[in-house]
Amino acid sequence: MVLLTLHSPRQKFFGRLLSFNASGVELRGVPLESLEDLARQLRANEPAGPSTLFFPMHRVERMELDEATGELPALGVTFAEQSGRTLHKVFGGTARKAAR
Repeated sequence: MVLLTLHSPRQKFFGRLLSFNASGVELRGVPLESLEDLARQLRANEPAGPSTLFFPMHRVERMELDEATGELPALGVTFAEQSGRTLHKVFGGTARKAAR
């Protein structure tokens, strides 16, 4: 799971990294500002889920692994607790191999 920061316009996305190569980043995710809404929808058993997205490399500012920082849990852990679903179930379990 990664947090992807883009520029022009500035946006942040959370999700499972599917592929990463010189042309761009493919992600199964949601805008960061929608993550809590998605968790609430899933908890309420409403039909909702992430999208498969591609961002060209010229828009990528940075990409971070979703990891705990000190006492702060990873975003994915918080999401799983809020949604009542595993990250594997919501974001899929198969990542494509990154091209070199």
